[in-house]
Amino acid sequence: MRIGIIGAGYVGRAVAQHAVAGGHAVMVANSRGNQSLFSLSIALGCRTGTAAEAAAFGEVVVAAIPLHAYPTLPRAELAGKIVLDAMNYYPERDGPLAELDARRATTSGLLAAHLPAARIVKAFNAIRAQDLETDGRPAGTPGRRALPLAGDDVPAKAVAAELIDQFGFDPVDAGSLAESWRFERAKPAYCVPLDRAGLLQALAAAERDGEVAHGSWRRPAPVA
Repeated sequence: MRIGIIGAGYVGRAVAQHAVAGGHAVMVANSRGNQSLFSLSIALGCRTGTAAEAAAFGEVVVAAIPLHAYPTLPRAELAGKIVLDAMNYYPERDGPLAELDARRATTSGLLAAHLPAARIVKAFNAIRAQDLETDGRPAGTPGRRALPLAGDDVPAKAVAAELIDQFGFDPVDAGSLAESWRFERAKPAYCVPLDRAGLLQALAAAERDGEVAHGSWRRPAPVA
């Protein structure tokens, strides 16, 4: 499969690493240009390009940029493409977004409005990049970590679920794109290591107007 990755930060690099290891053809883009990606391309064995080139290249395209930059994603090149939304809303970085602050929209809803012809799936946002690199386990491993996904396009969700499984995690369908708020920032499932049963419980426990303590997901899990 050809996978374009727009965003070469920690999450984009972790996805690229898994994708290359899985035998996929990968092109990575960022806002600073190809020269800034030279070392990454050598280390991972991936191609590099502009955002438009990565969008055109990928059968699946991962959006792993700061949320405030989502309007820069190329509409024409992403039309008809499966776009995996790995973005999260951090007001201190992205600035206030009234629709999100008032719970009138989701991050993926904003992206879908910007890319009406794309097949949006929320995925790879609810795990820290370092955990994405290290926590993957073979299918069937007891306690295998689970990752949520959400979307309205059933075949697109199946592709996302296949990639999550290939990368070493149990995919858990959290429902429609409108339900993707259940694993956005500061929800019980956000960046917490959980198996399938635990993730389903966390998704069910999420409250639209409720949030866990900010930054709690950055602290290491307690040792049993």
